[in-house]
Amino acid sequence: MNTFEYEVCSIDGDYANLKRIDMESDETKLVARALLPPEIMEGTKLKYEMMQYEIIA
Repeated sequence: MNTFEYEVCSIDGDYANLKRIDMESDETKLVARALLPPEIMEGTKLKYEMMQYEIIA
């Protein structure tokens, strides 16, 4: 199973823009906040694995 790492770039209401940090990419991904841990804020780093996001240090 693949694992991806993201950083929360911005939060806009019920959505967050995530930027991939485990590879070079300028694209962002729009994700519903309901799918993310509730305590996220801009700059939070996330791991996506097995269809779930979790905060990483």
